[in-house]
This record gives sequence, C-alpha cells and structure tokens, in this order.
Amino acid sequence: MTVGLLEQVKPENKSTTLQQMERYKILTENLHAWFGSNHVLKDISIKIRENEATAIIGPSGCGKSTLIRCLNRMHELVPGARSTGRVVLDDSNIYAKGVDPVTVRRRVGMVFQKPNPFPTMSVYDNVAAGLKLNGVRDNTTLDQAVESSLERAFLWDEVKADLDKPGSSLSGGQQQRLCIARALAVKPEVLLMDEPCSALDPVATAKIEELIVSLKESYTVVIVTHNMQQAARVSDFTAFLYLGQLIEYGETTGLFENPGEELTERYLTGKFG
Repeated sequence: MTVGLLEQVKPENKSTTLQQMERYKILTENLHAWFGSNHVLKDISIKIRENEATAIIGPSGCGKSTLIRCLNRMHELVPGARSTGRVVLDDSNIYAKGVDPVTVRRRVGMVFQKPNPFPTMSVYDNVAAGLKLNGVRDNTTLDQAVESSLERAFLWDEVKADLDKPGSSLSGGQQQRLCIARALAVKPEVLLMDEPCSALDPVATAKIEELIVSLKESYTVVIVTHNMQQAARVSDFTAFLYLGQLIEYGETTGLFENPGEELTERYLTGKFG
C-alpha cells in the first residue's frame, strides 16, 4: 500500500483550513516508545513545521534518537522495540494499518551520527545506491541525480573528478556530506539528522551547519544535537527532552533567551546534563 493510501487525518473542526494544516510537516500525538520494558518516550506530542529546522536537545539517554527514529519507523527495527500513539506526515498516519514502512523511509530520510558510506562502493555508486534499489537504471537519469545530490550537499566541486574513488577514501566531513547526498538522491521530503557533526572537526562541522541552513529551502530538517550552540545556530525551533518527556518546545531564540520552564533554564545554563 502506498503512502497516498494512508489513513487520512481529519481536521479537528470545520474552521481548520488546509493551509493551517500544511503549516506542519510532521506531528506526533501521544507518542510512547519502549525498548522491552524500558519506557523511553512518554506521551510526546509535537508539531514540526515544514521547511524549517527543528533541533532536539537534552542530556544523554533522554530519548532524542528514539524520537527521530519513530518519525520514519526505524525504531521498530530494533528487537523488542515498540511504540504507541500516532506520527502524522502531512495528513497521513505513518503507523496506520497496512502502511509500507519502506515507503515512509523514502519520504523521511536519515543521516546517522557516524558517517557510513558503503565502503566497497565508489562515490558515484554511494549516491546512486538508493535510486538503483528503487529500480532506476537509466544512466542519464542516474548521472543527473548524482550530480544534483552532490551539489545540494556542497560536495560536487570537491569530488567531481574522483567519482570512481571509494567513498571511504574521503575525509570524515566529506563522508558525512556524501551520506547526506545519498539520502537526498531519493528525493525525501524530510531529513532526520542524528548528531551529524559529533565525529567531525570544527571546519567540517561548519560546512555541515551551512548545509543544514541551505537544505531548509527544500526540506524539513530535524536534527538531534548535544551541542546547544549548534542548535542555536542552525535551528528555527528547539525541543528539550528530559527523561523521555517533552519539557519545552518553541522558537529557538525564545527558548534559549527566555525559557519557560525552570528545568530548561537549568539545562541551558549547564547546571546539569
């Protein structure tokens, strides 16, 4: 079953317009998640705006990575993992009966903490891998997609003469941008990024941050980060999680400058974490 046949989410009342609904690309409703008996996420309801960057912050073990993995159904790939509640992409519940999770993951791409290019594949084949998996065989189409994706990832000028070299031969920052290009090649609508700069040096981190700001023009971006300065630099909205609960969510500038919750203020000022 395709995503187009997902369960449709009805407006809450007749005054809700389509334009109002489209302000949010993803929303979660009463989302809970477990690893076995460990209750990791507790009643998370959050609305993520389209073509904005949303940062998820909080101390280690608070559920940040679990939250974004629930947004494209990767959480369920872990043995013993389960979730309840709803995750709505546009106006469709991705957890509705009969929904193909592979289709969901094509619409909601993901970049992981550690760069993970396919080590035996060339730069070109790394970017083209998802397209080939989806049945694209035309060389012209592949060539155009590879170039376009590498350009969007700010990598084309650095690798255009080395497309046949192994992806693993690139620097760490280049490998991470290669993984971003690979995710972009299948034309997702949302890009999830789980600590994408944690293994990178400051120069590579600056390039990824510049890229995130650029990507908002075409994609909805959700980034997990331990780096509060990074969240302040790249995100429009920030969610603060603690012990699996959503403590505060709002515009990044307001949340950082005038947090509404004492727990948020304590975390931002380094009193714990």
